Amino acid sequence: MGALQLTLGGISVVLGVVAWGMFAATIARFVRIIRLGQPDSTRNGPFWPRFKTLVKEFAAHTRMNRKRSVGPAHWLVMWGFLLGSLALFEAYGEVFVPHWGWPILDDFPPFQLLMELLGLGTIVGVLVLIAIRQRNHPRRADRQSRFAGSNFKWAYFVEAVVLIEGIGIIGVRAAKAALGAHETPTWAAFVSNPLGELLPASPNLVTVFAFVKLMSATVWLIVVARTMTMGVAWHRFSAFFNIYFKREDDGGVALGALKPMMSGGKVLDLEEADPDEDTFGVGKIEDFTWKGWLDFSTCTECGRCQEQCPAWNTGKPLSPKLVITQLRDHAYAKAPYLMAGGKRDMAGDEVGLSGDNMYAGIDVLAIAESQKALVGDDGGVIDPDVLWSCTSCGACVEQCPVDIEHVDHIVDMRRYQVMIESSFPSELNGMFKNLENKGNPWGQNAKDRLAWTEDLDFEVPVFDGDLGDAEYLFWVGCAGAFEDRAKKTTRAVAELLHMAGVKYTVLGSEESCTGDPARRAGNEFLFQMLAQQNVEVLNSVFEGRERKARKVVVTCAHCFNTLANEYPELGGQFDVVHHTQLLNRLVREKQLVPVAPVAQDVTYHDPCYLGRHNKVYEAPRELVGATGAQLREMPRHGDKSMCCGAGGARMWMEEKIGKRINIERVDEALGTAPSKIATGCPFCKVMLNDGLTARQSDGTASEKVEIVDVAQMLLEAVKRKPEAKPVPLGAPSLSDEN
Repeated sequence: MGALQLTLGGISVVLGVVAWGMFAATIARFVRIIRLGQPDSTRNGPFWPRFKTLVKEFAAHTRMNRKRSVGPAHWLVMWGFLLGSLALFEAYGEVFVPHWGWPILDDFPPFQLLMELLGLGTIVGVLVLIAIRQRNHPRRADRQSRFAGSNFKWAYFVEAVVLIEGIGIIGVRAAKAALGAHETPTWAAFVSNPLGELLPASPNLVTVFAFVKLMSATVWLIVVARTMTMGVAWHRFSAFFNIYFKREDDGGVALGALKPMMSGGKVLDLEEADPDEDTFGVGKIEDFTWKGWLDFSTCTECGRCQEQCPAWNTGKPLSPKLVITQLRDHAYAKAPYLMAGGKRDMAGDEVGLSGDNMYAGIDVLAIAESQKALVGDDGGVIDPDVLWSCTSCGACVEQCPVDIEHVDHIVDMRRYQVMIESSFPSELNGMFKNLENKGNPWGQNAKDRLAWTEDLDFEVPVFDGDLGDAEYLFWVGCAGAFEDRAKKTTRAVAELLHMAGVKYTVLGSEESCTGDPARRAGNEFLFQMLAQQNVEVLNSVFEGRERKARKVVVTCAHCFNTLANEYPELGGQFDVVHHTQLLNRLVREKQLVPVAPVAQDVTYHDPCYLGRHNKVYEAPRELVGATGAQLREMPRHGDKSMCCGAGGARMWMEEKIGKRINIERVDEALGTAPSKIATGCPFCKVMLNDGLTARQSDGTASEKVEIVDVAQMLLEAVKRKPEAKPVPLGAPSLSDEN
């Protein structure tokens, strides 16, 4: 052991003790800060399903692999970090004694092969990730980068450390090979052995490489310990916990049903809630649950959510990534004030601290941060235009590789703004009043809910107190009952069910809005009122029937989601199917047989609340195929489909910023050169119709293109048109008579 080994080894140990001490202290601080959030007992178990999800997502990279170019490279870097830690700690011995290696393992060729692969994989993986980041850098003006708004200095720092670590692993191994420290077969050291032949046999070289490897790790530890908001680094640790504690214990993402409004770790009962004690939504950063704080801490700033967000892609100020990072920065800046016991009431006055010098010892920046409004256009953390641009389409949640629950957080903030601050877009006033007074967003009279049946040539059965032999309750929905374009879908479905001999009934005037637009807008009280009313009606309709026999078919994707996923929380257990699912089954079972093929090119738009929120992708596509039409997929389809712009109560809000989302979607659909644009939701149909009309008005779309529901296409295919009667020779034609 020479002077170089003693010097560099001593420096490594001393700085290592400091760095690891700082790192451990920061982790302890992380735990204290995250516990500032509200309790949430729903995340506690069950253990094995959650653990299985954790292992699957990190070991197989199931969510990271949604980007095929990124997934394999990140997988290599991840394993290089996890198992490569063996090489890092080995370096503490190598810097002192160049021949040193792990007992037993060092003479085990498969272990040497593993280390070789980890070192090489880390280098290759991080170089690929560096190239991807540069290729998608926002400096390029010809594209919207998913990395726009991300902290590039942090990213470059982490990438540099990873690259140095990978080079360090291979470098130490090559220097030891040159020294002849171990007899490792070439198949287990296929890179380091050949490199070793080019290097001098020097113990000092091993020490230097080991020292460089240790110093890169030491610098990394010190920097991240001092920068708690560096999600691109800290997600290496927090992601495991964020995945394990995700909302759905079966491994599903936080879509479908919204998270119930909670207070103090319990679901809030609005009838017994106390405004002085309970929290209604999220009005301050400390109102988020600890899982929310963990979400903020885990964001890697990869921008996949931003890349998929319809608001961001059409020039709106909303970026799901920036919402999370802004909440993160605010949370950690305010944390010292909260940990000291600080608390402010709704008026902004201090109620948690007292005394003449109550802020003594608290960072002045934390005090300033405590005075910021969570949502506000005058220095608030989140701008109102950002909050209300969200369509709740769920693309951000679907794409996030670390299971951040963006939509739940956004709706929680909306809840506080609506129910406590009464601060929301003015257009929602009319919608809320119509829902409360008329039971539908359009403000139509309940007695007109059966107007859609008037031009049908068969009688639509209406519930009269007894279901009789009806197999299904046909939930028409507000759009299906009142909106002229949606009525065509309702009539088509009713006619198809009639033709197939399916026994069903409708509620007529007894039906009311499910409450979806109220809930997504943040008006939880109005949602609860409508939902409880509907659950009571439906339970009385299905009285005496077992769970599996309580069948409901719906045409609206939003009604489908609410009835199937949210009503069970309120005591409404029903077997809910979307009309595309039922019709597809009827076609498969030959109860509906297409006889007049629709020989046209059709593109299909996935409704967010049917596809992404409920994973219904194949049934509507199979129906399109069954009609004889040629399906042409849009670039963004399936789980990457773009929203029509109607969700999140945006249907009733004016779109004043950027390009209209429905026009963006129609432009994409028109790019497939379709004869028809099909969908499976009345909201989507309305929005796409409006977008198509705009494009037809400016001459960029053919007048022959039309928006249809897949049910309309199926009806056209199964309903043979009457054959034209031959006209006798000499008989006057219609043109002659005119």
